[in-house]
Amino acid sequence: MPTPRAAVRTSRTRPAPVRRSPARAPILAALACLAAAGAVAWWLWHPGRGEGPIVLISVDTLRADHLPAYGYRGVATPAIDALAADGILFERAYAHSPQTLPSHASILTGRLPFETGVRDNIGFTLDPGMPTLAERLRDRGLATGGVVSSFVLRKETGIARGFDFFDDRMPPSAPDRPMGEVQRPGEDSLQVATAWMETLASPRFFLFFHIYEPHSPYAPPERFSRFEPYDGEIAWSDEIVGRLMAWLKERRLYDTATIVFLSDHGEGLGEHGEQEHGLFLYDATTRVPLIVKLPGAAGAGRRVSAPVQHVDLVPTLLDRAGASAPPGLRGRSLGGLLGAGAAGAPPADAGVYAESFYGRYHFGWSELYSLTDSRYRYIKAPRPELYDLLNDPGERANLAAARPQVIAAARAGLDTLLANARVHRPAPVQAEDLQRLQALGYVGSQATFEPGTPGESLPDPKDKAPVLGAWRQAAQLAANRRYDESIALLRRVLADSPGMKDGWLQLGVELVKSGRNEEALDAFRKLVEVDPSDPASLVSVSTVLVMLGRLDEAEAHARLALDKAGPGDTRTRTSAAEVMVKAALARKDYAGALRFGRLAEQADPGFPLAAFVEGVRLHDAGALEQALPVLEDAVRRQEGHPFAIHELRFYLGDTLANLGREREAEAALRDEVKLFPQNTRAQTSLAALYRAGGRFADAERVLDTLVRTSPTPEAYAMAIRAWRVFGERARAEALRAEAQKRFGPRFRAEG
Repeated sequence: MPTPRAAVRTSRTRPAPVRRSPARAPILAALACLAAAGAVAWWLWHPGRGEGPIVLISVDTLRADHLPAYGYRGVATPAIDALAADGILFERAYAHSPQTLPSHASILTGRLPFETGVRDNIGFTLDPGMPTLAERLRDRGLATGGVVSSFVLRKETGIARGFDFFDDRMPPSAPDRPMGEVQRPGEDSLQVATAWMETLASPRFFLFFHIYEPHSPYAPPERFSRFEPYDGEIAWSDEIVGRLMAWLKERRLYDTATIVFLSDHGEGLGEHGEQEHGLFLYDATTRVPLIVKLPGAAGAGRRVSAPVQHVDLVPTLLDRAGASAPPGLRGRSLGGLLGAGAAGAPPADAGVYAESFYGRYHFGWSELYSLTDSRYRYIKAPRPELYDLLNDPGERANLAAARPQVIAAARAGLDTLLANARVHRPAPVQAEDLQRLQALGYVGSQATFEPGTPGESLPDPKDKAPVLGAWRQAAQLAANRRYDESIALLRRVLADSPGMKDGWLQLGVELVKSGRNEEALDAFRKLVEVDPSDPASLVSVSTVLVMLGRLDEAEAHARLALDKAGPGDTRTRTSAAEVMVKAALARKDYAGALRFGRLAEQADPGFPLAAFVEGVRLHDAGALEQALPVLEDAVRRQEGHPFAIHELRFYLGDTLANLGREREAEAALRDEVKLFPQNTRAQTSLAALYRAGGRFADAERVLDTLVRTSPTPEAYAMAIRAWRVFGERARAEALRAEAQKRFGPRFRAEG
């Protein structure tokens, strides 16, 4: 594979003339001589001056070619532009994976994915014995803090190792509120980060700050509506970055700081048939922005065209801090490019490695590998690909057949790199982790996986991309509550890929949301057939059985899930116990429900399911004064926990309402509806509270929202009964006619 010498372009703004006094002339002359020899640049970079903070900013899913600093004109990013003006911009920086967790594992360890062992967003954790950047910097006396905005980077993955402070708290979550359960707004993460920095007595700290705004679904604030949705989220991210920069400047930390701005991967916007990211290794998803601002803005405005990679960051920042890099790193310090300017020789162009196991782990398709140098990108696939990036930046013309010598050299280089690498088997994924990852748009479950099967013998992802596209389209339809269309599309996907676990899971979820519980049960049973070893599938079956009133079967499936779940599988154990609690409460078996609730708390002490059961028992017995503190305590104990208990806030709201504390009751019911929009009891109780208080318009709004959010026969029946109770028989009959037209024989309204 040709390795032409990469160029380093520089562009500097000429400084204004400075008056020189005679006394300073010898010093200036000496400095001029040193500069000519390159010593000034070395001095500017020298680690001995690294007494300021190191700030690593990761903006998830950000394409380099959608930033004005890289020539794009479709969005305004004044904060990133200013950082680029003060720093050094790398025009060709590359990720090693188009997925969040593997990519950040490489960023924070300096190791390639086959070395970290983190090959996908789910089923993998960082090797406990692998040193991290945070550990090395902490050893040098820096305080270390990490703040992340996505569940994918939760501390259980090992990413948090080495941080004195690591905050991965997400808003309370529930399956009905997907985005709320998997990501935190960047503004909230910024508050956490600045609050931590305020506690520090020294400027010698390392901050890893991660925000998630450009990730799909793109929903920027109205003030960015003049841009395309993806670009609007970039503008939103820029605003957050600008606020962080302003904070550093106000504390006089910006000038002495080393600031690294990057992304973990890009985003497909239709190129090669890919929307979003994860499957392919083209520029759209592997080329990322990289800007490095040095103390004193040394080298400000320089642009470097030499290819660089994520694994170069650990040796670079350790170099900056005066620390030694761990042995065996494949990356190299960028100190020469940062400090020596045009006079510095670029590093050897050995090629940048990237991989995608997304298709293999989730669909049973071939994995992909790539090697990219300053001219070519080679992609190892069942049908290999070769692109001339200089003459074909859009990667439209596959030159594999036309340039066999380049292909042979690239494949040999890749084979040498992977000589001792193994294909890792993912660990089983916990049930609620799957739900949260699905909410990100990732395929959350795993296909049957045999590490020994050669990738070349599996389907080529190029041929299967439409299947993934259809799955994502179905998820978008469901997000817009177009459940019937989503279900039809999912059935077509599963006809093509019947072994796709996540397809069956998503189909079951959409059938539940549309009130088709018998069909949902069939889908979840198919899920168990596809992978009988997965206890999460059994939890899904048991959940629907409770909805159908088949309580003995539900408990049997939940018990089997508990038996299959390992001792460390906290999420599966607690969710199975919660199903058993629901079955017991449906029988009014409070003693059994309390026993199952305690079982959940043994697995996860922060999940107050037993307290919830006791509160429900007291509520149902009419002991409202005794129930209230128990339920309030359960809500307090849940603060900061990533998962919400279904109906906890409903029972609290109903208790408060019956005690005459309407304002507090409203707040509790609103919280329940926010977490569980399909909780019909909470919606109708809130409407009744509004109606009793004379807030007729608010009551009408809630009931209208109920049937839009949960377009099921049950929801319509609840709304019809509410209108009848309110004395609005005409509204009730109109809604009944609408339901009969919509559901036909499936609709059986009571009363």
